[in-house]
Amino acid sequence: MIIDMISQRCTKTSNTMQKQPTPTSEQALLDRVNSLAGLTIGEIAEKYDIAMPNNLKREKGWVGLLLEHVLGATAGSKPEPDFPELGIELKSIPINQAGKPLETTFVCVAPLTGLQGVTWENSHIRHKLSRVLWVPIVAERSIPLAERVIATTFIWSPNAEEEQALAQDWQELIEMITLGEVEHINGKHGTFLQLRPKAANSSVRTKAFNHRGEPFMTLPRGFYLKTSFTHALLKNQFRI
Repeated sequence: MIIDMISQRCTKTSNTMQKQPTPTSEQALLDRVNSLAGLTIGEIAEKYDIAMPNNLKREKGWVGLLLEHVLGATAGSKPEPDFPELGIELKSIPINQAGKPLETTFVCVAPLTGLQGVTWENSHIRHKLSRVLWVPIVAERSIPLAERVIATTFIWSPNAEEEQALAQDWQELIEMITLGEVEHINGKHGTFLQLRPKAANSSVRTKAFNHRGEPFMTLPRGFYLKTSFTHALLKNQFRI
């Protein structure tokens, strides 16, 4: 049960809104993020004196930014892990009371051009997923933002079986992009990894090529982990 995943609440202490220093080791990062387990989003925002929106309709990425601020992530929008010195990516994952992910997990923007010489081994997505700090958050829509709770966090690296599955999906999707089929890719493609539009609004466009090798403008795409993959991670970690 999800209750077993949630640690005892931490004693609230005062703090400033100054961004926290970057952890100098993986253990230091774990200690910091474990101190958040059991706290609500509202308690964390209050503890660090950070203004909180009423909801996430217009600020979908706000929780992720809050965690970056509190944990001392430094990468920002750069194409590297959130903690580049540690090689660790930060991913929050909304879950329900039973520990099931509520949505797919964005990994990174997908390249639609310049794919010559790109392999799974040297790909940006593999670099991002090589070491991940997962922060599950009990965040059902019925729970107000301020009352959503940080569950027990963990650091993960893909095992051989997981990496092989992700590599196969990536290869399938990249081949379709290379063959000019990006417009025909949908959620059915890929077992655990999917490609779908990723843009601030529908007016954003980027260059791609059609099956005749002709350039055209399309919505940017992003790689996402399907909920079947992240649910398996959670079940394996917490034996739920």
